[in-house]
Amino acid sequence: MRTAKNIFSCQACGYQSSKWLGRCPDCEAWNSFIEEVPQDRPAIVLRSDAKVEHYPEIENWDGQRITTANPEFDRVLGGGLVPGSVVLLGGEPGIGKSTLLLQICETLAQQGMRVLYVSGEESAHQIKLRGMRLQIRGDRLYLFAETCLEKILAEMDRIQPHCVVVDSVQTVYSSRMESSAGTVTQVREVASQLLYFAKGREVPVFLIGHITKEGSLAGPKTLEHIVDVVLYFEGSRDQSYRLVRAAKNRFGASSELGVFEMSGLGLRPVSNPSKLFLTERSAGMPGSVVLGSMEGTRPLLVEVQALVSVSQYGTGKRTTNGLDSNRLSLLLAMLQRRCGYELHACDVYVNAVGGLSLVEPAVDLAITVAVVSSLLNRPTDPDLVVFGELGLAGEVRSVCAAGLRAREARSLGFSRCALPAGNLPLSEEVEGLELIGMQSLQPDLQRLLL
Repeated sequence: MRTAKNIFSCQACGYQSSKWLGRCPDCEAWNSFIEEVPQDRPAIVLRSDAKVEHYPEIENWDGQRITTANPEFDRVLGGGLVPGSVVLLGGEPGIGKSTLLLQICETLAQQGMRVLYVSGEESAHQIKLRGMRLQIRGDRLYLFAETCLEKILAEMDRIQPHCVVVDSVQTVYSSRMESSAGTVTQVREVASQLLYFAKGREVPVFLIGHITKEGSLAGPKTLEHIVDVVLYFEGSRDQSYRLVRAAKNRFGASSELGVFEMSGLGLRPVSNPSKLFLTERSAGMPGSVVLGSMEGTRPLLVEVQALVSVSQYGTGKRTTNGLDSNRLSLLLAMLQRRCGYELHACDVYVNAVGGLSLVEPAVDLAITVAVVSSLLNRPTDPDLVVFGELGLAGEVRSVCAAGLRAREARSLGFSRCALPAGNLPLSEEVEGLELIGMQSLQPDLQRLLL
């Protein structure tokens, strides 16, 4: 009888090869192939209760979401937990993933729900020490330090929990597979079995995922396709606040953002993030401007800073923090060509204060205003908020949710708002806020400087 030949699987994308390769031909990752033993998988058994249903005859889902009593976390989830959903939370080590989910487990347990916390990296005593620091009672919270999937599923059948947390999915393995934990085969099998449990029992499941050095979730890309919600924990361990961003959400808006502050008692939701980001702003300084940004469905006011200095080497350097460096180069070329500002021999540094990553086109106008303000050493109006997309011809293009941005600016005490002229008919009139419509950068830019 012929024996099965081992295969090599790419741990980044799941590509399989009969021999080891230094570089994956599919995702082009280096040194990502690991030898795995193929398994004889059992035949697929069809669900006996599965049937074809006519679309008009399907009843509408009117189930209630499960609120976590954490408004920022509920916002990122789209209004709360959906029964039977699988949520994947990824982030750098030590940023607070386990702390946040342990607090969520406590709030769910206080609502009378049985919560099972499965840990493959810490013992029950270690989790209890963290819980004591967070002042968690845990009356209906159960801890299980185990990495074998079959044992975990058996305990889930015995306890019948209303919510499950697995920390982390890369440490759990199935005894049906001979490969080690964290490989493509194991991660795919573990995630699939937990998905079947969640959908079959209508129980929400949280999965904590590791992050690679590139900042993406470890394991195959199919892991993100299997789950319903993908959340990224962002922020620096040197700062007191953390950001939770939804990269995928089948039950709500993607790119939604939740802001938390790290304290001695864990992560606390920040009700007014705009005020937090502008707390230490130095008003009246050249090169500083306030941007009206949108993160999902939430308007945020963020300070954008720019510093322009003469280069010592004749060729200017462009450095960004929280912004796209290629977008900055494009805007500087447009400023030099359309507006006549000589920037080719200048070093330009642009920073989005607060650690946010701003990728939307509405940040263009704020970047150019900050750069010109620093170049001319002329500050902007401290009561001014700007937003707008710029074209290569210097035109100011319309952006979405102009009314929400303007109302957020007025709620924080700003009195002037520079926005695209095309958004003036669409934005609602805000009492006490002067709207400055801009059609082109060339004649209107000087109006924003003091």
